[in-house]
Amino acid sequence: MSGHSKWHNIQKTKGAADAKRSQIFTKIAREMIVAVKTGGSGDPANNSRLAAVIAKAKAANMPNDNIKRTIDKALGAGSSDSFESVVYEGYGPSGVAVIVEALTDNRQRTAPEVRHLLDKYGKGLGATGCVSWSFDRKGVIVLDAEDLDEDTMMMDALEAGAEDMQADDEVFEVYTDPDAFPAVTAALEAKGYTFLEAGVQMVPQTYVKLTDEADIRNMEKLIDLLEDNDDVQNVYHNWEQD
Repeated sequence: MSGHSKWHNIQKTKGAADAKRSQIFTKIAREMIVAVKTGGSGDPANNSRLAAVIAKAKAANMPNDNIKRTIDKALGAGSSDSFESVVYEGYGPSGVAVIVEALTDNRQRTAPEVRHLLDKYGKGLGATGCVSWSFDRKGVIVLDAEDLDEDTMMMDALEAGAEDMQADDEVFEVYTDPDAFPAVTAALEAKGYTFLEAGVQMVPQTYVKLTDEADIRNMEKLIDLLEDNDDVQNVYHNWEQD
């Protein structure tokens, strides 16, 4: 894994979150509603998927009142929100692998929009499984490395149940099994750690470097427009950004 590249991806995501906080919160709330309904519980202690989304919400600085209100809405008898999870796979410029996770109430709206963007700025939509084989699903927790001791961080992460930790000049990246992610985040929070980013993500096994300026512009445009789509929850790729 390329921690340096990954952190650049996160910096870009965090910048987007700062500029479009309302949209980010709306997407997290949608994910939370689905987690409550599919897990059958509004208690994160009994619903691991909800616990994972709450950790993601906290890392994005979503207020606790918003979290509680969203869970209460999902539990409400009058809640009519109905979304299904859909995953699209395809290729960006020069064969960059792209995975798009969506929550939609209308596949006939979402699929053409995703296909159009991949066709226009990349190499098109692919079949299910065409690129996901080259990614690993992992819990990812990112912490600001400033004022943290690497050895202590590593020990605390492993004691919390993490699989691995990587460090660069700016951040520590903690990786977990997806099922262990809620427990690891809770254990690290109990030790007083705060997160720059936290979530269950698709992590590339290898990265692709783009050198052509047109390819770089198209890849940036593809990511931006996919993330701007209200139905799209997450965009993963193996582009190694400088």
